[in-house]
Amino acid sequence: MHIVAVKFLRAFWELHPDAEQPLKSWIHEAKKATWARPAQIKEQYRSASILKNQRVVFNIKGNDYRLVVSVAYQFQAVYVKFIGTHKAYGTIDAETVGMED
Repeated sequence: MHIVAVKFLRAFWELHPDAEQPLKSWIHEAKKATWARPAQIKEQYRSASILKNQRVVFNIKGNDYRLVVSVAYQFQAVYVKFIGTHKAYGTIDAETVGMED
């Protein structure tokens, strides 16, 4: 998978250094993945939540942080839509949020 907007993840771990290694691990695993459907993501990440609009929520560093992405399966691309604390996640609509929000 190609990950779009890794710079947002980098900026986040600069503010939250404890998220750096978990995010780098997720990036490494996602780049190697060839997900063709949501079920394949659930097989690899049991705690991931599959939402509408091709959205997926990943728990990062246990459940300290949440990562929301949009997956374009046909293009093998993952678009970062949100990265934040569990508390910040509670204030957004994961099905519509974008990094520009």
